[in-house]
Amino acid sequence: MKKIGSLMLVTGILANLSLGTVTTIAADGGEYDSKGVITFTPNVDPIDPVDPTDPTGPIKPIDPTDPNGEPNPGTAGPLSIDYVSSLDFGSQKITSKDKVYLAKAQKYLDKDKQEKTGPNFVQVTDNRGSEAGWTLQVKQNGQFKTADNEELVGAEVVFKNGQVVTTSDSDKPTGQTTITTETDGTLHNVMMAKAGQGAGTYLHNWGDTETAAKSIELSVPGATTKYAKEYSTTFTWVLTDAPGN
Repeated sequence: MKKIGSLMLVTGILANLSLGTVTTIAADGGEYDSKGVITFTPNVDPIDPVDPTDPTGPIKPIDPTDPNGEPNPGTAGPLSIDYVSSLDFGSQKITSKDKVYLAKAQKYLDKDKQEKTGPNFVQVTDNRGSEAGWTLQVKQNGQFKTADNEELVGAEVVFKNGQVVTTSDSDKPTGQTTITTETDGTLHNVMMAKAGQGAGTYLHNWGDTETAAKSIELSVPGATTKYAKEYSTTFTWVLTDAPGN
């Protein structure tokens, strides 16, 4: 009897284990979503000129018309003209022949403080954050003259080999390949950014490393009277928020 009772007890325990319900315990923890935000605002800070041959690095341009080589500062942002090369056509012998004189290449100190030369250029930055477009124009403010108001009659400036350079992912503005300036103050388009173009920094180079010293010409008629003096003129570069055509 004792053996039978033991067997029945064991059988009952096994039956309970096989028929009983197994309870699953839920894991601790959970999920939670957080956010990340950033807001950009128009940048009004001055923008340094960059290397016309490698626009990833800042430079210090050398102005050939300033005794200390210091260029004029750029205009205020967020839509700004950061720099424009001044033109040096050198010292030339008086002649009665028609002549074409070439502007010297732009000298500058690169990011490693090494002196280099590159194309003369104008630099524009659009930090408005809108891709609304813009237009850059230039005019010549009268004929080359001496300090005594003696004109270099018939002289003409031609900008050649124009090309737009940038590291921006925004669509490039259109740049003029050749510009001949008049002495009556006529405005000429230089770069034109349509809506959806022109965000970031853009250089309009006159030439490249090979043609930097061959891309801006001053033609002077041989018949023009030339005094043994310095002649000069100025150019005004006009940047507006009107989208290019």
